[in-house]
Amino acid sequence: MEIPANLIPDEASPEWMNKADNAWQLTAATLVGLQSIPGLVILYGSMVKKKWAVNSAFMAFYAFAAVLVCWVGWGFRMSFGEKLVVFLGKPAVALDEKFLLGQAFLGLFPTATMVFYHGMFAGLTLILVAGALLGRMNFVAWMLFVPLWVTFSYTVVAFSIWCPDGWLAKLGVIDYAGGFVVHLSAGVAGFTAAFWVGPRCEKDRERFPPPNNMILMLAGAGLLWMGWSGFNGGDPYVASTVASLAILNTHVCAATSLLMWVILDTVFSGKPSLVGAVQGMITGLVCITPAAGVVQGWAAIIMGMISGSVPWYTMMVLHDKIKILRHVDDPMAVFHTHAIAGSLGGILAGLFATPKLSRIFFMVSDWDKYIGLLYGLQSGRTSAGFRQMGLQLGGILFVIVVNVVVTSLICLFIQLFVPLRLNDDELEIGDGAVHGEEAFVLIDGEKRSEGFEINAKRNMAFDVEEYSSVASRSI
Repeated sequence: MEIPANLIPDEASPEWMNKADNAWQLTAATLVGLQSIPGLVILYGSMVKKKWAVNSAFMAFYAFAAVLVCWVGWGFRMSFGEKLVVFLGKPAVALDEKFLLGQAFLGLFPTATMVFYHGMFAGLTLILVAGALLGRMNFVAWMLFVPLWVTFSYTVVAFSIWCPDGWLAKLGVIDYAGGFVVHLSAGVAGFTAAFWVGPRCEKDRERFPPPNNMILMLAGAGLLWMGWSGFNGGDPYVASTVASLAILNTHVCAATSLLMWVILDTVFSGKPSLVGAVQGMITGLVCITPAAGVVQGWAAIIMGMISGSVPWYTMMVLHDKIKILRHVDDPMAVFHTHAIAGSLGGILAGLFATPKLSRIFFMVSDWDKYIGLLYGLQSGRTSAGFRQMGLQLGGILFVIVVNVVVTSLICLFIQLFVPLRLNDDELEIGDGAVHGEEAFVLIDGEKRSEGFEINAKRNMAFDVEEYSSVASRSI
């Protein structure tokens, strides 16, 4: 029987390439890109005071572009290339056709596809870091921060956990699609950078108003949610059954987390909050990410219940009781929604990881080392289950230490050349002073209806004197 003409190998479609896998991987990468552009650009621009709408959206827009250039220049091969030291690859360009058209280190598609896919992850991570710095960071300092952080922090964690030659990857740490590499890193780095940059101006800290555009906020949140199909569905690097399971688990966990957050808001504050619903969605998406393809559906439900309640508690209750959390001005609460939720996901992956799913996903000879604690106890392999849990906790500690140290050094270095924080006049005016542009030029004043005033007060997460509010219950 003759092979169909469209399946006959040629120079553009070599024998090793699977067209379906390549098509899916490019689609998944584009979905991840849409989470950033326009997803988080819209979400940030609509969640802040309108005087910071341009600056907030621009920080995300710039980071996405800057990271992609750094990624093909040196970042990809530092993250996934030939080992330089135990935790980092050798820097080299990813621009040569011989390199890009060859088979990727995993998967049946070209390296160019892999470079694009992981470039979208790196860009998203920097945009998440920006969420902790909105409304006061010097834009020039941000322009310097982005390439330095992706070079000296992101690549270290990515190589260690995701690269087949990485030391944590060899030990068997489970991070299916970035709960550690993306979300925990972004949450810790954002919180650390916010400490060094300092808080917003007093007026902006007094009371965060309702988002300047609630419906546009939902549009950004919706792009983030649906784009997660590519985020978690693309990580097996193949159009497989595991990809399908991961996508379903992702959305089930997010929906459960959203419902849990809304229920808690309703019970303890008296009214369901739309902003709270968005936060619950995000914590669910973050929590399932390190485990999406290696846990069963019932585990995704449990993870959603935990991700919709624990971050809610840390944000709404513990925040006021822990001095460092009160002191650091984190406008979009990336610490709670990404660092806390990402850590939970990593721990729960170590609890619920299923041996069969681990075998299908990892496709390595020693797949049996990836066993969740529950299954270890059930099958009599208790030591293996506790070993996996220990690796997950060790991975969390590694990511925290790297990001606290490297982010602090980067901020101190930038401070030698430019201020990290805008001056008082710029903080008072906002977009007009920083960029000479305004998002809503036809709207005068900070007009509020009585209903919005009441709703804003009801949704305040922290005391006014601690300069945080409902915005800190955002992404």
